[in-house]
Amino acid sequence: MRKSKFTIEQIFQILAESELPGNTVASVCRKYSISSAMFYKWKQKYKGMNQSEAKKLKALEEENALLKKIIAEKEMETAILREIAKKNS
Repeated sequence: MRKSKFTIEQIFQILAESELPGNTVASVCRKYSISSAMFYKWKQKYKGMNQSEAKKLKALEEENALLKKIIAEKEMETAILREIAKKNS
């Protein structure tokens, strides 16, 4: 999983800044060099959350990615051992 260049705190700051009077989504996106698609993706993902909940979500996503990687490696090792056993039989 690609690491974001923005922390959770920065993402919440960007989302909050867009809601200030006089700011538009386009101007905030230009200021922080992000696409409007990324902005709306963040808005959808983090709506209704506070920062601590968002941090927990991110930690769980990272742990899930690590566990998936470990499972894939174990399955690969198992497949290699099966091939070796087949050749030796």
